[in-house]
Amino acid sequence: MKIILLGGGSGGHFYPLMAVARALHNIAEDERIVTLDLTYMGDRVIDQELLDAEDIRFERISAGKIRNYFSILNIVDPFKTAWGIITTLWKFTWNPPDVIFSKGGYAAFPALFVARLYSIPVVIHESDSVPGKTNVWAGKFAKRIGVAFPEAAGVFPADKVALVGNPIRKEIIGGSSDEAYDMFTLESGIPVVLILGGSQGAEKINEIILEALPDLVTHVQVIHQTGSKNALTVASEAHVVLEKSPHIRRYHSYGFLNQSQLRNASFAATVAVSRAGSGSIFELAAWGIPSILIPLPLAAQDHQRENAYNYAREGAAEVLEETNLTPHVLIAEILKIAEDKERQTRMRAAARTFARVDAAEKIAREILALGVHE
Repeated sequence: MKIILLGGGSGGHFYPLMAVARALHNIAEDERIVTLDLTYMGDRVIDQELLDAEDIRFERISAGKIRNYFSILNIVDPFKTAWGIITTLWKFTWNPPDVIFSKGGYAAFPALFVARLYSIPVVIHESDSVPGKTNVWAGKFAKRIGVAFPEAAGVFPADKVALVGNPIRKEIIGGSSDEAYDMFTLESGIPVVLILGGSQGAEKINEIILEALPDLVTHVQVIHQTGSKNALTVASEAHVVLEKSPHIRRYHSYGFLNQSQLRNASFAATVAVSRAGSGSIFELAAWGIPSILIPLPLAAQDHQRENAYNYAREGAAEVLEETNLTPHVLIAEILKIAEDKERQTRMRAAARTFARVDAAEKIAREILALGVHE
């Protein structure tokens, strides 16, 4: 069975796709259903090593964004999308897939457009509270539609949609105290704050953390995922601001946390500070970590803000708007949670209630069923 995986070029789409791919392989192997041929199509790849590990080919397809603001790229990008449609038409004419699974995003549009022309079965998944434009359009012809947040379901045909949560990699769940404390050289008895800026990092959060560090490390120890492009800058600035601090060893910065590091960092964490992409929220929920969410102000359809407040209403998180973010405010919010055991217990329970760790398996089963029966 040939399956095409589609999604925009961010970790919020890529890693859930990889979680579904792993579930597809596991189900096919356990139930001896089919031999799978998986291909990820997009304008760029986030993690080639992970694709190779999951036996997934990458096919680059040209695609352009649709922006709601002026940019010279608005002139160029329609031609990129048109070329992507033409090249996909050629590929699917000679080697059509049995089924397509799409997370949405501008990079998915060319292949979805051709899938509609050729009546190729499509399964889509919407991660956010406010569905993206590509998924709203694709929902009109998709055979199955999964949503992560109940607030998104009403946008799609009721007979096709199901609330399944957001697929997460099972490899990032688990860990142990011994492994975590050894991996990050943590101090026993000191709360751990995990800072996550998403797959690309978050410069504003990085800036606030650096300003807060001298005060912050007197109370807690910090594991900080800065984003690969920011890693050297943040590490060097942190060394300067903490040079005279007796607690300099309580700060640990990483450009990117691999699966093992993420699993153990989450196990050790007392509280997390994160952007509010759906992928981040559902990982935090699966880990059961009390969290402080800082929505990205310029996210499409303001979806991060909607995600954050919908999750916070469950009792698992607090929300800080970036416009109100200062070092003093962030430290205060972190300590309110880190120093209150009862509050931590309530928030952890709420997070785990919200989590849906079987999302990838549910989606994979629908994809396989559709591919077999169509």
